[in-house]
Amino acid sequence: MNNFEYLNRVAIGQYIPGSAFIYRLDARTRILIYFVFIPLVAFLPSIRGVLACLLAVLLAITASRIPPGFALRSLLAPLPFLVFIALVQLFSVPAGDSSILFRLGPLTASIAGVEAGLLLALRFATLILLVALATFTLSTSELVYGLRSLLRPLSRLGFPSEDFIQIVQITLRFIPFLALSAERIAKAQAARGADWGTKRGSLLRRARDVVPLIIPLFVTTLRQAENLALAMDARAYATGETVSSLRQFQFRLADYIAMAAALFFILGLIYII
Repeated sequence: MNNFEYLNRVAIGQYIPGSAFIYRLDARTRILIYFVFIPLVAFLPSIRGVLACLLAVLLAITASRIPPGFALRSLLAPLPFLVFIALVQLFSVPAGDSSILFRLGPLTASIAGVEAGLLLALRFATLILLVALATFTLSTSELVYGLRSLLRPLSRLGFPSEDFIQIVQITLRFIPFLALSAERIAKAQAARGADWGTKRGSLLRRARDVVPLIIPLFVTTLRQAENLALAMDARAYATGETVSSLRQFQFRLADYIAMAAALFFILGLIYII
């Protein structure tokens, strides 16, 4: 039955309650730090900078008392993609002045290609772990109320903040739903005689076995999206409405310390790159 436990393999989108220091910070502080670090990691030009961010994310995961194995599980699903983009970079980056490592027919692998592939793979891995950390430590209510408080000034300027908050919330919480739907479809097909995991075979064979899962998963996702839209409409959800907040936020000393530490880390990154 381990072949069908898709939900247990998906870490992103699952909130883990805790009492560590990061949980006691204001929700707005956590949101600001995450939203600053995500584009920072995406545009860092050096491997040293990305490695420093990766180390910081791993330390934050450890300090949050989140099981490292569970956090690293978020890398399992995109691992083939990470390997693929690293190989593409390995053979597509011109050698230039760097040394050529080996040739594979018309393809040439150089030190510059290795550095480019490693940088891209590390960047994606760091971003995935950072998004996973955000979902681990931010509950749905904290995310909604925190974003609403941060974006309230933009709402007065005509920015559709409520729609944006709803999109972010649904996107993050839809990932576990997809895994659970895939698990149910696979179990239903196996109960009807489909071959799921009994024969390992080649990578191509296993990829071909997944094809019957894609169409029902796509249909189920569309049906769930339609049901969600109907439920929102039935509950009189409308854009442009002023929504009051149940929770009142207030920055404390710990929040200022956390934001100052994040600022000093960013300044240190600028210095080393």
